[in-house]
Amino acid sequence: MIAGKVVGSLISTRKSEKLVGSKFMIVEPLRHMEADTRQIIAIDLVGAGIGEYVIVAQGSSARIGCDMPDAPVDAAIVGIIDDGGVFESDGTEPE
Repeated sequence: MIAGKVVGSLISTRKSEKLVGSKFMIVEPLRHMEADTRQIIAIDLVGAGIGEYVIVAQGSSARIGCDMPDAPVDAAIVGIIDDGGVFESDGTEPE
């Protein structure tokens, strides 16, 4: 799992039938957790809002965690971070 910050939402009217009714959010992994991508699209299971710090599951764990084992899901927001230390390398923490 990775920690990230929700930076936007995404609307998709044409998508796989298995994703109908799902909410999509754009998440930026925190700097020290970045891999080869700057932003990811994740299904939101917990009602996260823009600006919140979140926990994101990826790969098969995301599909299993959102109870959609046959859906084309690669990332799912599975938690909202309330507190947990320093999140960015510049020392900022969630508000």
